[in-house]
Amino acid sequence: MFSTPPKKTQYVSRQSDENGVIHWSKDENNTWKELYERQVQLLQGRACDQYMQGLELLNLSVECIPQLKDIDKVLQRETGWRTAEVPALINFTDFFTLLANKQFPVATFIRNKEEFDYLQEPDVFHEIFGHCPLLTNPAFAQFTHTYGKLGLAASKEDRAYLARLYWFTVEFGLLQTEDGLRIYGGGILSSPGETHYALESTIPERHSLNPIDVLRTPYRIDIMQPLYYVLGDFDNLCDISEMDIMALVEQAKTLGLYEPKFEPKSKLAS
Repeated sequence: MFSTPPKKTQYVSRQSDENGVIHWSKDENNTWKELYERQVQLLQGRACDQYMQGLELLNLSVECIPQLKDIDKVLQRETGWRTAEVPALINFTDFFTLLANKQFPVATFIRNKEEFDYLQEPDVFHEIFGHCPLLTNPAFAQFTHTYGKLGLAASKEDRAYLARLYWFTVEFGLLQTEDGLRIYGGGILSSPGETHYALESTIPERHSLNPIDVLRTPYRIDIMQPLYYVLGDFDNLCDISEMDIMALVEQAKTLGLYEPKFEPKSKLAS
């Protein structure tokens, strides 16, 4: 997940052994099983075909947390990507460096029961179940790779604009299909509440994706999204990756940000 991370985390990531194996506990594997079984049923008819095809290719274990080396075999075969084992929190430079080298960061911890339905930090379920299936897709893989290279070269100010592009596509993107709206954003795909909300609630706005609009749209990580951007075709991700995105960032900076569609945290707390 690309967002300003909390400064502290209660979670400690596990480390793989000399054979690249992470030894998860029985409770951790049970948490994965419960999350997987609940979410995979919910996504039937809601996730985009590209995601479901990737999920089939990965053939993820239901009973226990998959090993990253097994996921890597599929990703490298399909798109040349692999995963990268990371601690619970990494900085933006490390994040962009990994993406620029076709490595997707996976935090090697899983949420506890108290945060079973929602946590702000990206855990192993979010990263593997939410994102890795689409990394088998060439259009998604190209977009993510280009994004990483742009972010690595960008200034701190420009990275804030790029973060919005990632947020409204890779994390919270929707896709218009012949069969209706479908989900491709990993932040929705790994969240039961947001899966229903993004597609079926009448509360959020849903706009056709225009990169300039996306770059100008503020977001918050700790609420249901008040606005989603909708791709007209999945291959449009390739089209976006081939645009002069940094020129669009400059244009967005000149135009300024849109008014947020949510209350600031400080006001909510007062």
